[in-house]
Amino acid sequence: MVDTQDPVVTMKQEVGKAAARRVQSDSVVGLGTGSTTAFAIQYIGERLKTGELKNIVGVPTSFQAEVLARKYGIPLTTLDVIEKLDIAIDGADEVDPQKNLIKGGGAAHTREKIVDSLADLFIVVVDQSKLVTKLGSTFALPVEVLPMAITPVMHQLEKLGGKPELRMGVKKDGPVVTDQGNLVIDVKFDSIDDPASLEKIINNIPGVLENGLFVGLADIILVGSIQDGKPVIEEK
Repeated sequence: MVDTQDPVVTMKQEVGKAAARRVQSDSVVGLGTGSTTAFAIQYIGERLKTGELKNIVGVPTSFQAEVLARKYGIPLTTLDVIEKLDIAIDGADEVDPQKNLIKGGGAAHTREKIVDSLADLFIVVVDQSKLVTKLGSTFALPVEVLPMAITPVMHQLEKLGGKPELRMGVKKDGPVVTDQGNLVIDVKFDSIDDPASLEKIINNIPGVLENGLFVGLADIILVGSIQDGKPVIEEK
């Protein structure tokens, strides 16, 4: 059972609900990954169940999102049969004042970027701690890499001024493996001054599948915070 008395959990629920309320009937919805987005998926399912929403199909960005969508009764589709999405809801690990993001804490950023980039409206749900003045301030940049290319990619990332580390599993021996069967390198940069340029440079390294810089994709940022013990949601 979720402890609904926990103000942080309550705040995440409210941010997720606020995003889910933006979903309209007859739409294709990108279903993101993470704890706050999970509440959005739950609430979309509840709206479908009551008949408030009709004719919704979801495109999951991860195995986690797929499992949650099935649990809450959201029909799923694939990018093979749709051209675009009406709306996508997803979290982020960092958000700068220009609405650029670092994503990939859940190792799903490759699929997230594909899905989120196809959406007419991309809503990001975060709590206040994810807001930064400059990307890379608190969070390392995730880079998804083909297993055979780990060592040469790490050398290239070092040449770019990064400190790369292979992401290791928690409660699991060995590295984290993505839904695509690849590995994740977390790269700490002292400063990411030009996210758009760095995104392209890293993606041009042979062996790199995708990195967690999301530049110019987010339309709305819904930010949750706790003020006087109560959840507050602001739109940016």
